[in-house]
Amino acid sequence: MDLAVISLVALVIAVVVSIVTNRNIGTLALGLSLVVGHYLGGMKVADIIKGYPTSLFITLAGVTYLFGLAQVNGTLEKITRYAIKSVRGRVALLPIVLFFTAFILASIGPGHIAISALLASPVMLLAEEVGISPLLMALVVGNGAQAGAMSPIAPTGVIAKGILDGMGLTDVSVVLWMNMLATHVAVSLLAYILYGGLKLWKKSGTAESEALANIQVEAFDRNQKLTIAGIFVLILAVIIFRVDVGLGAFAIGALLSLLKVADEGKAIKAMPWGTILMVTGVTVLVTLMSKIGGMDLFADIMARFSTPYTVTLVVGFIAALISAYASTSGVILPAFLPLAPTLLEKVGSTELLALVSTIVVAGHLTDLSPLSTTGAVFIAQAGPKTDKTKLFRDMLIWGLSMSVVGAVVSWLFFTVLKVP
Repeated sequence: MDLAVISLVALVIAVVVSIVTNRNIGTLALGLSLVVGHYLGGMKVADIIKGYPTSLFITLAGVTYLFGLAQVNGTLEKITRYAIKSVRGRVALLPIVLFFTAFILASIGPGHIAISALLASPVMLLAEEVGISPLLMALVVGNGAQAGAMSPIAPTGVIAKGILDGMGLTDVSVVLWMNMLATHVAVSLLAYILYGGLKLWKKSGTAESEALANIQVEAFDRNQKLTIAGIFVLILAVIIFRVDVGLGAFAIGALLSLLKVADEGKAIKAMPWGTILMVTGVTVLVTLMSKIGGMDLFADIMARFSTPYTVTLVVGFIAALISAYASTSGVILPAFLPLAPTLLEKVGSTELLALVSTIVVAGHLTDLSPLSTTGAVFIAQAGPKTDKTKLFRDMLIWGLSMSVVGAVVSWLFFTVLKVP
């Protein structure tokens, strides 16, 4: 069998096994890279290891270390409580405020999975207390967090930037970030209308709204103020002085740790090591596939079903459908983004940014499926009054429907309307 075919089969096996068994695809991808590249392809192990994205690892580790400190010392949770207090009892505004709170928190560094996990418990309990549909709350807050996923300093944005820089597509991070915000606002508005958001405007003056208006929040303490200052310093350093985000985050995090703003041991344990291993491991396998023709073969298969006008629709649907069961940052971005230029060349299109935006957006829109991490954390943290079986079913229907909606929305935004 041709080595390119073997490498593509290896990627498919890794994806399927990770979906069926819930095992980390990164470890499996690294093992398959050794088998396919060295034992079957005769490559030196050193050449295979060169495909390991060291720079990406440092960036992800640095950012998640800094925000591990912010999570451990309660900074992020307190910001959320202040956001809840800001609605002053107007229940209908709460999902909207929480959407943008999740967006901002995810954007400034922790990323959508960390913020979803952080917010899931308080917002799902709050939904029961004030009479908001748990499904509506999960979809709005989850999509808000995902809207911030492509921030230039958020983990998923860092992953995409590392891949795209290697493809020669630079300085598009802000465009992708805003594209994510626009599309997630659109689907969240749809959820707000479908699942009772408009009816919440009748709840003003009720006992629930009064309880919400009287919520108490303590002032930020010394450690939390220092943490917020550190985060802003990192953002300014990255934007103005082009400081490396990973090393900059380590420097500021180390300083904050010396100032004892949080328990460093707990912060390190809070870092998403599984995700980091997942992303970097898949990148090694994808890099190997690029060298031996596996990615060309993958592009050939999708090109057979695409035209220059429909390539975003086809790829968006495939990426979204896989993402409903697998990790967007760990599987979709490392596997699909590198093949975008080759695929466009085969179908005769030059709309690289449109296809990249489609992969990013469509891949994320299905992540409120309960089979994906983001959706799963909201179901796991649903309050005691919530029917979790029904919530699981409803979120699964929503997630799978987004494979079609996401593909169509992406095609309309980036191919038909040619949004930047």
